[in-house]
Amino acid sequence: MKLFPESAIVQLEFDKIRTLLEAHCKTEYARLKAQDLRIHTRLSYIETELRQTHEYRGLLQHAVYFPNEFIANLSKELKLLGIPGAVLSGEQFVQVRKLAENMERLFRWFDNERRETYPGLTQVIENSYYEKSIQVAINEVLDENGNVLDNASEELRRIRISLYKKRNDLRRVFERIIQKLNKQGYLADIEESFLNGRRVVAVFAEQKRLIKGILHGESDTRKTAFIEPEETIELNNEVYSLENEESREVYRILRSLTAQLSSHAPLLNTYLQICGEFDFIRSKARFAQDYNGEYPVVLDKAHIHLVNAYHPLLYLYNKRAEKPTIPVTLTLDDKNRILVISGPNAGGKTVTMKTVGLTQMMVQAGLLVPVHPSSVFGIFKQLMIHIGDTQSLEFELSTYSSHLKNMKHFMEVANGKTLFFIDELGSGSDPNLGGAFAEVIMEELARKHAMGIVTTHYLNLKVMANKTPGIINGAMAFDEENLLPMYKLIIGKPGSSYTFSIAQRIGLDKRLIDRARSMVDEDHFRLDKLLNRTEQDLRELEKKEKELNKLLRENEKLKKEMEQVMDKEKHRQQVELLKQQNKITEDRIAYLKDMERKIKQILLEWKKTENKEKVMKEMFSLLFKKDDQKVVNKLQKKIESKFDEIAGEIAVGSKVKMKRNHQVGEVIELRGKRAVVKIGLLPMQVDLKDLVMVREKEVKEREK
Repeated sequence: MKLFPESAIVQLEFDKIRTLLEAHCKTEYARLKAQDLRIHTRLSYIETELRQTHEYRGLLQHAVYFPNEFIANLSKELKLLGIPGAVLSGEQFVQVRKLAENMERLFRWFDNERRETYPGLTQVIENSYYEKSIQVAINEVLDENGNVLDNASEELRRIRISLYKKRNDLRRVFERIIQKLNKQGYLADIEESFLNGRRVVAVFAEQKRLIKGILHGESDTRKTAFIEPEETIELNNEVYSLENEESREVYRILRSLTAQLSSHAPLLNTYLQICGEFDFIRSKARFAQDYNGEYPVVLDKAHIHLVNAYHPLLYLYNKRAEKPTIPVTLTLDDKNRILVISGPNAGGKTVTMKTVGLTQMMVQAGLLVPVHPSSVFGIFKQLMIHIGDTQSLEFELSTYSSHLKNMKHFMEVANGKTLFFIDELGSGSDPNLGGAFAEVIMEELARKHAMGIVTTHYLNLKVMANKTPGIINGAMAFDEENLLPMYKLIIGKPGSSYTFSIAQRIGLDKRLIDRARSMVDEDHFRLDKLLNRTEQDLRELEKKEKELNKLLRENEKLKKEMEQVMDKEKHRQQVELLKQQNKITEDRIAYLKDMERKIKQILLEWKKTENKEKVMKEMFSLLFKKDDQKVVNKLQKKIESKFDEIAGEIAVGSKVKMKRNHQVGEVIELRGKRAVVKIGLLPMQVDLKDLVMVREKEVKEREK
């Protein structure tokens, strides 16, 4: 993105964003990338950066382990690895091994399921692979601490065995000498030491001539002399020689290992870059957590739709101070390209402008921004800004001259991919003349389809915004009663500067205020007063709208509660019906079980007794009870006295009588050859052939 002027990064405080991001970085790669954080104009790159940060933030929010723990800077070591004849030390190879181990954990973490879940993070390792032979080669030579293993070569193994034996021999000889000298009282307090790689005894200086050997030195106080005993000279020489052989062999092995891994130097550089890239993504995600950054929609065109956008630095400052931050909601598109913001000083006009500019720069730099996720950001190729006093002593330019010079650049360079911000357009000159130039500048920028925000106190610009296509008014809300800014942007209407209101509220002499009013053009004063009243009325309407929305939410809540009550009542009725049906079923089952028991008893009697006729009578009386028959006959007579059988086709709503038990009910549903008949409260399914239509008799017929 092209910036004008170059100080735009400082004016919009993007440099502070870089510094705060750098504080989260652990690797040198990530720190350098944060210091040089670029603002891009390619949609695919911006989308990738945002998606990666969003995915990593999700990992942090759900406390999912991500195996990127390598933070050492190995750029020099890996550069040395690629130079023929170079040798890395054991400690350096330990770091290379840790890098390879970290990559092994990373590639294992990205299984098939995670590659689908986190496509953005997967892109970082997409063009790389894990090489197992790097770890294998190092493990064959070095232990965990970077020491060369005894079995790294046969020669080294032979040398170390010999060295071990010689050191043991030296130790035994030396212990005998120590015991001997100790008995003679020649030894000093420290008894023994090492000088120049040789094992020596510490004796009192006055006794040094009594001991055969080589004098290696004396203490600072000259009271202690360090002598290599004659008996250990040859053994010390052999140990020293073997140690030199060991060093040469270790150096040869490390040089061989360096040459072996030199072919993997490009791959290891890629590994280091991948670790740094993941650290940079993690830093962006942690930074986003600080200011509640979200992943907005990004379009490849000039467009801005902010929903509840916060200035990230102001949000962090207010968060520490435990103060609220007022969000900004606005839209700039093809129909409304330029927003003119008016209102009192210190009301938040410049903060609103900087919020839009800084969040736009952050999005195009691949950073999440403190907005509602439904917000939409376009992509701009250049950003131009003019904020504050821009006097130039070097070129002897006044504030207004410098202002016009910047406006000249704006009008010459602006196009449909330009985002501009102008603070106090036209200020610094005669209000009438400056206002006229300001109108011309806005018309030219609108003609070139540039998109941006302008702040002003000029009434003519507010009037122009109302009647010029592509330009809209906006106002910063102000509490006139308490004389306090509300820092809230209201789109669609101009704002008042509240000049006389502020003067009156702070207690300025009324005579002076009236005198100032008399000097102002009557139409100008009337318009400012109208703006005041309009703004207050609008706030009153907003207040009533909030109350209405609250009542609507309460009504919706009551509606849901009523539906729940009705559902519960319906459920209760169904349960009650099922209980009644279950009771009838239980009585019928009990009756059948009793019948089964009695029939079994009769069968047993049939087998035992010779009087079969008696058993038959019992069976007949059980199956065909005369009392039941009487009841049936009585019920039949009762039904016949109330209803007449009629001919006709049975339909829903018909009165029908069951042929078997002479009960009367109403048909509530037909199911093929069966009908659902409601008898009393209970519905029953009955075959149509077992039903006959009936009609209720009139009262006179019943009496006859």
